[in-house]
Amino acid sequence: MVQRCVDYATAEKQKGAKVVGIMCEYTPRELIMAAGGLPVCLCGGDEEMIPAAEEVLPANLCPLIKSTYGYSVNKANPLLEMADLLVAETTCDGKKKMYELLEQRHPMHVLELPQKPDDKDAFEHWVAELHKLKGILEQRFEVAITDDDLRRAIRTMNRERELRRRVAALMTDKSPPITGLELLELKSLISGIPDDLAQYEKALNGMPQRQFDPPLDSRVRVLLTGVPLAHGAERVMRIIEDNGGLVVCQENCTGLKPLYEDVNAEAADPMRAIAEKYFHLPCSVMTKNTARTDLLKTLVDQYRPDCVVELIWQTCLTYDIEAAQIKKYVEETLGLPYLRVETDYSPSDSARIALRVQALFEMTQ
Repeated sequence: MVQRCVDYATAEKQKGAKVVGIMCEYTPRELIMAAGGLPVCLCGGDEEMIPAAEEVLPANLCPLIKSTYGYSVNKANPLLEMADLLVAETTCDGKKKMYELLEQRHPMHVLELPQKPDDKDAFEHWVAELHKLKGILEQRFEVAITDDDLRRAIRTMNRERELRRRVAALMTDKSPPITGLELLELKSLISGIPDDLAQYEKALNGMPQRQFDPPLDSRVRVLLTGVPLAHGAERVMRIIEDNGGLVVCQENCTGLKPLYEDVNAEAADPMRAIAEKYFHLPCSVMTKNTARTDLLKTLVDQYRPDCVVELIWQTCLTYDIEAAQIKKYVEETLGLPYLRVETDYSPSDSARIALRVQALFEMTQ
């Protein structure tokens, strides 16, 4: 998938397309696509990129932040090196300060993300921020983004989200035809690639006939919540599935969280429609983040997990602090066993995590 994305971006760039790197699900891909750009996810998931980053960044910092910056220091990500613009968001403090360093190496625009989802003024500020991004894209790429351009991009992204939701829904089956790791690996780094959409269709036509020996209905069904699993950082999911579990649902940003809501392509003001969809993402940086428990309840009803595992990258303060509320909600309201796993990208604690996962699974018997 990664090499295909590199090849695709290289070919499209030669045709005049612009490559725009994004660091978070809050950046609207529709805006980038309407400007003739390719939205590329650049979050780092490789442990080998971290030592170079720690020459500047503190060691006790989120591994995703360090790995992302390390890719830049090492010039190890061709998609980052060919990017015409990076769009970043003011989510956590660590990311915000890292962006100041990244901006010294790459052209950057930072979106100021309001963090009070129930505040009307906050939403209007968010709309204004997206209009600023629209202006930056138009100016830098010398294009005029029309409402028709936006609606075409909206329809493409709505189709991609709908197809990915349908593929994810295969996990609702008692004996799914796909593992959680396989589902995660279906996620492309670049949105809106026509061949990817065709592959989702192919998967939906062919996967329901797949069978495992032994069938996957013998495994413990797990809902994974918490931080995203950037490409290369799938270790905890592998541990879960190597020890008799099956991740039937990911609530996180590399799972269903960004897919659950579409954009109204027929709205009179497509910019406000885009703003509404992305503003509703239930990230832990929001205060209060009650929408996250609402989504967890919906996903538990749909995917019927036997337990919940919350993954937290070390020093990810927003998710770490919110974990106490999630644990209480999962155990007392949803009535499910809960396990909090705090780790980084190093495999040094894999055996300990495996033992804790096995103990959790015993509670589901």
